Amino acid sequence: MLEEFLQIDMWLPAKRGPMESRPVVLAAKGLTKIYRFDAVVVEALRGVDLDLHASELLVLLGPSGSGKSTLLNILGGLDLPTSGEVHYRSSNLTHASEAELTAYRRRHVGFVFQFYNLIPSLSARENVQLVTDIVEHPLSPEDALALVGLSERLDHFPAQLSGGEQQRVAIARAIAKQPDVLLCDEPTGALDVATGVLVLDAIARVNRELGTTTALITHNAAIAAMADRVVRLSDGRIAGIDVNTRKAAPAELSW
Repeated sequence: MLEEFLQIDMWLPAKRGPMESRPVVLAAKGLTKIYRFDAVVVEALRGVDLDLHASELLVLLGPSGSGKSTLLNILGGLDLPTSGEVHYRSSNLTHASEAELTAYRRRHVGFVFQFYNLIPSLSARENVQLVTDIVEHPLSPEDALALVGLSERLDHFPAQLSGGEQQRVAIARAIAKQPDVLLCDEPTGALDVATGVLVLDAIARVNRELGTTTALITHNAAIAAMADRVVRLSDGRIAGIDVNTRKAAPAELSW
């Protein structure tokens, strides 16, 4: 089974079309997640069913404590559900070993978090190169940074970059390995509006030009307009799913 997780499919942009006609990349069925702290029991997820389709940009919208990050962590192989299953294409992640989950995260998933986690002593190029050195078919650091609009900042260190530029380096690092899935947890949460628009534009461009299936967590309802679909979470459950007939550009969002 490990060999299946270690395989890297040659990347091709996913074909655009009606959502129901696109292949399912990730499928979550009946997910629950329960945390126990002594006598306190927290039900973070309460029976979540969700499919993510090829080349989709999905926004997970909801208040703090609604289960967004828990769901994203399970989809990314960072955590396991208490019950239910997650399938990445034909592989059942729920029954995978730790080595298989590591291979899945390394080869198929890019992560972007609220805080950038760049290495201060490395340049933008070198921070991205950390990822390109561990996969077989990466983008070059230069190409990845160009995709997020940082061609002129290759040799700058994190301390020489703005918060938005550091986040875009983090995005370049995440997509340099050409992952099938990009998972973004509040990527604009620490940024002002103008800088957040630049970061969202980078994410939208990656989704559009590379065809990367993208899930983005936010509590900001305005960001939902840039998605193909919006999944609204409340109290660990999916409260509703909306489909946007037209995706707004980040610059068009009403913050």
